[in-house]
Amino acid sequence: MGQVFAASYLIGLREGLEMVLIVSVLVAYLVKTGRRRHLLPVWAGVGAAAALSIGFGWALSYVSTTVLGGPEQELFDAVTSVLAVALVTWMVFWMRRTARRLSGELRGKLDGAIGLGVGAVVGIAFLSVAREGLETTLLFFASAQGATTSAPLLGLGAGLLTAVVVGVGLYAGAIRIDLSRFFMVSGALLVLVAAGIFKYAVHDFQEAGVLPGLSTLAFDASGWLDPGSWYGALAAGLFNITPQPTVLETLAWLAYLVPVLVLFLLPARKNTAGSTPAPVVSETPQHVEARS
Repeated sequence: MGQVFAASYLIGLREGLEMVLIVSVLVAYLVKTGRRRHLLPVWAGVGAAAALSIGFGWALSYVSTTVLGGPEQELFDAVTSVLAVALVTWMVFWMRRTARRLSGELRGKLDGAIGLGVGAVVGIAFLSVAREGLETTLLFFASAQGATTSAPLLGLGAGLLTAVVVGVGLYAGAIRIDLSRFFMVSGALLVLVAAGIFKYAVHDFQEAGVLPGLSTLAFDASGWLDPGSWYGALAAGLFNITPQPTVLETLAWLAYLVPVLVLFLLPARKNTAGSTPAPVVSETPQHVEARS
């Protein structure tokens, strides 16, 4: 079960907390400005976004397992994996670049939507959450490919539940965590997960016959990296490190991981040495400051 639980839990926790923070900004702003009557449209938009994400996940699973088969399925899985890698890479850098002004932008959009009517309020909440939800679904689908148990779904659910609990605790002032450090660490781990997904995508392209070298191994670690062991299962489930990778898989893993991880970590060093990060969420009634 632990083989893919950890990666799914990380995805659910990281992405879920981003969604919870977005919702908390919208809800807290309406509460603070005395416009509670708009809370129902906000929750309606959030619910619609959640339904869309679940439907998108079902569609991906249905196409992959029922509609397609053989090389076509491998090719479909490879393409969705590449899309997931592109999205998670954009997301971790986008979050670091826009976190300081995220709260202000959401409040500004909500003000404009309130002036246009209830439908616009629903739309703002829907669009704000749907982007994260669809991204989470695609990333989860890519990371859970090949799983034969319910561990990925349980991991995602546990991660999302943890994110909701943490978010409610932050909103109520019962929990205080350094979200700047959290998003830094979780972002770096997601880059590692994305590198494994990209490696998996290359392998699927090879199995589909699009790329060569399926039988050309980079090394054989089956003598000491037992896939059935806890450490082998964790390495395979979280980072897609396998005992017998092909040369092309290994090169793709390194070509993605090294530059992306270095670029992701560089801004953190500049922020640490320079200025103090601004709060992402600072408009709760309890004056909770969530930093990112």
